[in-house]
Amino acid sequence: MVLWLTGLSGSGKSTIAEEFVKRNENFVLLDGDVLRNGLCKDLGFSDEDRVENLRRIREVCKLFVKEGKNVITAFISPFEEDRQLAKKEIPNCYVINVECPLEVCEQRDVKGLYKKVRAGEIPQFTGISSPFENSKADLILNTDVSNLERCVNGLIIFCKGKK
Repeated sequence: MVLWLTGLSGSGKSTIAEEFVKRNENFVLLDGDVLRNGLCKDLGFSDEDRVENLRRIREVCKLFVKEGKNVITAFISPFEEDRQLAKKEIPNCYVINVECPLEVCEQRDVKGLYKKVRAGEIPQFTGISSPFENSKADLILNTDVSNLERCVNGLIIFCKGKK
C-alpha cells in the first residue's frame, strides 16, 4: 500500500506522516524535504523539475512495494496528473489530500518559506506564484479543523478499510 499525501507547504503532511509511521512501523516514510536533500538535490522547483521529482518518487515507491513494503509519502505534489500517474503505476496507491487554507499555512510557516516568498526571495512557490491543482482524493484530512490525533486516526481507519 502507498499513501500519497499531498498538500500545500505547511499543511501538515510531514507531521501526519511521521506520527503515522510511529504507530505503523510496517510503513516506510518518503518525505519531500528529505529526498530533496539527497536523491533529488539536483532538481529545482520549475514545473519540469517538480514532474521529474515525482517521477523519481514513484519509482522508489514501486521498488518498496515490489519488496512487500508499505509506503507513506509527504510531497506537495502540485499537479493532478502526477498524482493520477502514481495511482496508475503503483498498486494500492491512495491519494490523501492534506487540506489547509493558505492563510493558515502562512501563519504556521515552520520553515520561513512564505516569508521569503512574500519578500520576493522565492520566485516559484506552490499556492502563490505556482499552481496547486485540486485532486481526486481517496481521503481528505483537513488540518485547520482537525488536530494531529484525529488526522492520524482517520488515516489508520482508512488503511484498515483498504486491507
